[in-house]
Amino acid sequence: MRVSLRQWVPGLLVGALVCAASSMALAQDKDPANGTWKLNVAKSKFSPGPAPKEMTATIESAGAGRHVEVTGSTGDGTPMKWGYSGNYDGKDIRVTGSNPDADLVMLKRLNPTTVRSTYKKDGKRTLVNGVNVSEDGKTLTVAQTGVNAKGQTVKNTLVFDRQ
Repeated sequence: MRVSLRQWVPGLLVGALVCAASSMALAQDKDPANGTWKLNVAKSKFSPGPAPKEMTATIESAGAGRHVEVTGSTGDGTPMKWGYSGNYDGKDIRVTGSNPDADLVMLKRLNPTTVRSTYKKDGKRTLVNGVNVSEDGKTLTVAQTGVNAKGQTVKNTLVFDRQ
């Protein structure tokens, strides 16, 4: 029985497309930032202060982006709870909850372990976060710069440990 190349090509193309789609889905599920992260206040630096008393960030894949929930308490003990869900497409995403420095965020994936989050409050850019996961996957570091809603220049380094 003789099989021509024309009979194989459609099957090979379909197989290749299925493999590519599966790889993208698996890669999304394996985002190294996914998980629960607790702020290590001792390793973090805050300018201006004060540092939060505690902060926990939970990150999970959501479609072509991520879902983030942040909880904890500020330096004066005020509870904090905010979050967002959105894609890495550079479009504004609504921030829910109480974040004094942001009502919108825009996400851009820079590489497999790094995401840039640009925050806005009342249409004005406030903070830019470079969020990076360490090679061993145990540490998430946020380099934060900009001007907060109070008009103060911000240069923070937040170090989170995987829980």
